[in-house]
Amino acid sequence: MRRATIGVLGGGQLGRMLALAGHRLGLWLRFYDRAPDAVAGHVGELQVGEFTDAARLERFAAGLDVVTYEFENVPIDTARHLSRLVAVLPAPIALEQAQDRLREKDLFTRLGIATPPFRDVESRAALDLAVADLGLPAVLKTRRLGYDGKGQAVLRGPAEVDRAWDRLAGSAPLILESLVAFEREVSIIAARSTRGEVAFYPLVENEHRDGILRLSRCPAPRSTAPVERQARDAAAALMAAMDYAGVLTVEFFDVGGRLLANEMAPRVHNSGHWTIDGAATSQFENHLRAILGLPLGDCSPTGHAAMINLIGTHPPLERLAAIPGARVHLYGKEPRPGRKLGHVTIVESDGGVLARRLDEARRSVLPP
Repeated sequence: MRRATIGVLGGGQLGRMLALAGHRLGLWLRFYDRAPDAVAGHVGELQVGEFTDAARLERFAAGLDVVTYEFENVPIDTARHLSRLVAVLPAPIALEQAQDRLREKDLFTRLGIATPPFRDVESRAALDLAVADLGLPAVLKTRRLGYDGKGQAVLRGPAEVDRAWDRLAGSAPLILESLVAFEREVSIIAARSTRGEVAFYPLVENEHRDGILRLSRCPAPRSTAPVERQARDAAAALMAAMDYAGVLTVEFFDVGGRLLANEMAPRVHNSGHWTIDGAATSQFENHLRAILGLPLGDCSPTGHAAMINLIGTHPPLERLAAIPGARVHLYGKEPRPGRKLGHVTIVESDGGVLARRLDEARRSVLPP
């Protein structure tokens, strides 16, 4: 029996973890990235080229069973070109929606998924009207290419409006969103297969600093059945509307038990890294199962889990390995400010024990 070969656009750490999950299933992954030192090349075949190079993309697609992606800023024309040669999943429509914050928010609204109030900003005059309509504080964001806190500015007073416009205008179309006084940020990770089977991981609570995810905990503390239902219903509606196949992540602001959708990611996600060590089936394995039409694996947690990102730099491996209960995942990247270099996961059967272990680990891993 011929083993399936999966193409992945992007060769970062998410691709690397997809390959490690695929090895367990006897799958082979081929990556396409601009960077010759992309870390997914440590564990799979890496082809290097521009995403606009049609000839190289066609060579990349030869012999593949399906193509997927590990980051959502893949040029949409690249996904469309490949979809004429081989199945591309999730379908390019999911990329189109997720790459543009306005289209994404409009989709949420059409499906009845609550969001923070927002307005399109096409000009300086439109920004003034949007500020007058929504009020301050608000967040001005680029509609495209923003991630990890990039491409956005918080407007707390009138003096900051001009500065934000001068910094962001011209880089991309803009959107203004009300700044939400939320209690916490949470995310739902869901999977839908080509056969229509759907599965959900428990709600995850996330902590960010400088726009970058620092810590995830699952199951989310203080989660309730109504809150879980809101998140699952939103993810299910999005997947059905896009005829989705693969793992989808939706991030929310929790405002007094009411969830407001912030954004979605049509791929495996940083807030799901805990699933490698803390779930019966990881998000990476379920993404591969989903796009190949295999039965989805069990999403049940095996305990209480916490994941700490290692950003920019990290302690020596010896120190990381000494953290009680820690499972260390390093990506083989060179240190650089703001760069995700790895993560540490802790899984315990008891939530109280996890809290104590997490406190110890945070002191060792997270900068003050």
